[in-house]
Amino acid sequence: MLVDKLDRVLVGDCIELMQGLPAASVDMVFADPPYNLQLGGDLLRPDNSKVDAVDDDWDKFADFSRYDSFTRAWLAAARRVLKPQGTLWVIGSYHNIFRIGTALQDHGFWILNDIVWRKSNPMPNFRGKRFTNAHETLIWAARDRRAKRYTFNYDSMKELNEGVQMRSDWLLPLCTGGERLKGEDGRKAHPTQKPESLLFRCLMAASNPGDVVLDPFFGTGTTGAVARRLGRRFIGLERDPDYAAIARKRIALIEPLAAEDVSPKPSKRSEPRIPFGVLIEAGLLEPGALLSDPSGRHVARVRADGTLSAANALGEHRGSIHQVGAAVQGAPACNGWTFWHFEQQGARLPIDHLRQQVRAGL
Repeated sequence: MLVDKLDRVLVGDCIELMQGLPAASVDMVFADPPYNLQLGGDLLRPDNSKVDAVDDDWDKFADFSRYDSFTRAWLAAARRVLKPQGTLWVIGSYHNIFRIGTALQDHGFWILNDIVWRKSNPMPNFRGKRFTNAHETLIWAARDRRAKRYTFNYDSMKELNEGVQMRSDWLLPLCTGGERLKGEDGRKAHPTQKPESLLFRCLMAASNPGDVVLDPFFGTGTTGAVARRLGRRFIGLERDPDYAAIARKRIALIEPLAAEDVSPKPSKRSEPRIPFGVLIEAGLLEPGALLSDPSGRHVARVRADGTLSAANALGEHRGSIHQVGAAVQGAPACNGWTFWHFEQQGARLPIDHLRQQVRAGL
């Protein structure tokens, strides 16, 4: 059963553990797999101090063939447990992300976006023989190309980006300071701990409160910590019992946010349809009232049947708010709800303001 595995960190091989989960049972997968980036020799800073690089056994593979086999095995297991409308995120560097991308497509996943996480504070290139590696790449993919109803909270992402459509390049800092977990010796608890801001954005974009988020490479539990805070359920799979213990302790300290504070902004497409004529029937606009565009250049008259009439150098026009808005501009299309404005107490407001009043009263 799935319910006895929710909000838990399970210790063991991630492929075997995923095979023990019910098929089509999780809403989203976030995977931060081994990067296979072993360095040849120590990496030293200019002052000759050693860089604390990734040298753990979990990141070691004999060759590309072994890494590819491992990648295909965990992707197949992850795809089995994803719901048909679920999505998968996977993050990597130039060492592995292209190989993972090929494997994703071979397994039937449908790539929706590749996201560039541009680090605001990247580690310098100490050897001075390459460009500073200042980004990592995330691939966001649907379970297959037929999936049309996957979760994407577009309007919430737009609000997070000050009302502008969010792009696929994200400027976020590395995990540093108080967020960086450390052991009793003062060293990093995990060499590749991801910042909570990165997981916050992924979960807010592609999941909803109550959704089940699976992380097959749980590490010290960033995915679980953010999921708990945002009202999502999580399942963490981790082969290292020490990392699992750190994750459990970390997540136990998280206080979930109130449900009303984490619900995504409803999509306009999901809101009830309100014909323009309803505004007239409700008395919010009177027949004969004049509407204008934001600049006041174009003016149209409201008619009792829910149409507009207007005249300008391009001719006389009558039709819907969208048709007349397009006609007066000589444009192929127009969103009349945001183009046409009405006067209220000396301010010019879009008629969409009135539509929202109607929706609020339903």
